[in-house]
Amino acid sequence: MNWLDEVKWDANGLVPVIAQEQGSKDVLMFAWMNREALAKTAELGRAVYYSRSRSKLWFKGEESGHVQTVHEIRLDCDNDVVLLQVTQLGHEPGIACHTGRHSCFFSKYENGCWTVTEPVLKDPESIYTSSPR
Repeated sequence: MNWLDEVKWDANGLVPVIAQEQGSKDVLMFAWMNREALAKTAELGRAVYYSRSRSKLWFKGEESGHVQTVHEIRLDCDNDVVLLQVTQLGHEPGIACHTGRHSCFFSKYENGCWTVTEPVLKDPESIYTSSPR
């Protein structure tokens, strides 16, 4: 059996993916992969996702330069979520979010509202030459 056949793809042929920073263990982002994206990620050692909004492969960092080097690919116990252990490249500290922040999970629920907990490290307008999504 092909290792990709063991993944439980959803009705659209996608699987959710969590990117976690190898050193800090910070959860950087959530995205989707199709079969081709997961195969390319394993082949290249670089995160390749599937952009649902653009309906195409998205090589992380292709516009921003914020590439993710992949150290490990893990599959959860139900075979329906992928976890990538990555090093975030392109800026120190690494920027994973299209908003110019380290992590996409920068809003924290506190006392009935969402509070921004991470600063913008680089203005998104200076990162992207075209729309990031």
